[in-house]
Amino acid sequence: MKKNIFYLSFLMLFMPFISLAHPGHGETDGYTIIHYFIEPMHAVFTYSILIATVVYIYRLRRNKQQSKNV
Repeated sequence: MKKNIFYLSFLMLFMPFISLAHPGHGETDGYTIIHYFIEPMHAVFTYSILIATVVYIYRLRRNKQQSKNV
């Protein structure tokens, strides 16, 4: 349980960086979800968080499978 809280805290720590305003807001559809995937300033954090979430879920499922097999 403590690991879950650590990972969630880590992810929440980086959430403000995703919402940073930068030059280009309003010029490149700054108010759509696509903006967060194509603008480099947001994309680095967006993809990092997505990858970390996928790895975390994969590890959780793998650990559950291993505990069932034992």
